[in-house]
Amino acid sequence: MPTHADPAAPAAAVPTDPAAFLREHAATQAPNVQSYRLPGEQWWLKRAGASHGAGRYRAMAVLARLLGLAVLRPVPTPGGPAAIAIEVRRLQDFAARGLRAPEVLAVQHDAFLMRHLGAPDEETHSLGNEIDHAVAEGPEAVLALWRQGLDAIARVHASGTCLSQAFARNLVRCPDGVVGYVDFEDDPATALPLAVCHARDALCYAQSTALYLRQAGALDAARALWAAWLGAQGPDMRAVLATTVRRLRWLRHLPPSRRLGRDLQRVRAAYDLLAP
Repeated sequence: MPTHADPAAPAAAVPTDPAAFLREHAATQAPNVQSYRLPGEQWWLKRAGASHGAGRYRAMAVLARLLGLAVLRPVPTPGGPAAIAIEVRRLQDFAARGLRAPEVLAVQHDAFLMRHLGAPDEETHSLGNEIDHAVAEGPEAVLALWRQGLDAIARVHASGTCLSQAFARNLVRCPDGVVGYVDFEDDPATALPLAVCHARDALCYAQSTALYLRQAGALDAARALWAAWLGAQGPDMRAVLATTVRRLRWLRHLPPSRRLGRDLQRVRAAYDLLAP
């Protein structure tokens, strides 16, 4: 789900019936996701995309078995109306747990309508973008934002659930400073034990942020914060993470060089963050 206001979004009168608004606009909307500006309001309408076949997960499943790493087992993302149903259910579940997520206003089988997560017409920045932009301000600025992400993930885990893909781009900082959660087109807990889901969340967050920590000169300080955060997590989750890091120790042989390309740089930086 986009997390910022679309300057090209059509303006509309304030509707009295979100369900009627959804029926009308889902039938004519061209993009899968569209923002609508209304007086004092901003809504997002999300339509179902193409359905996904199961074949795309086979290679990852084979790799997970070869490496003996449960965190790499694929989580189906079905696409189509099934993905709409999953996302609506998960958004509503997060709201019921007191976790900040977009409010679902109306639902039909192939689309749903949700309220903008933040102030109307104001960009709600992803935590990933904010950490990236803070690199120029130095390690303290980066660590303060990075710690907010850790705390936000811990709140989800303490509530008894998990995220879908806990990359920093799917955590957003609302105007009041609270971190919210977006993009729920899959449900890892339906395919993996909860401890594995929690470890998967931690790994996604580390992979998406460790390079920024390195660039800001904050990696060593972050390792201490990570160790303290991990110590407060459940023993099953810690055991899954320890096994994962141990079996990926070959990553330490990768040089932290730009010649590797940014994706491998992220992986190497994440290993350096996680390795004991």
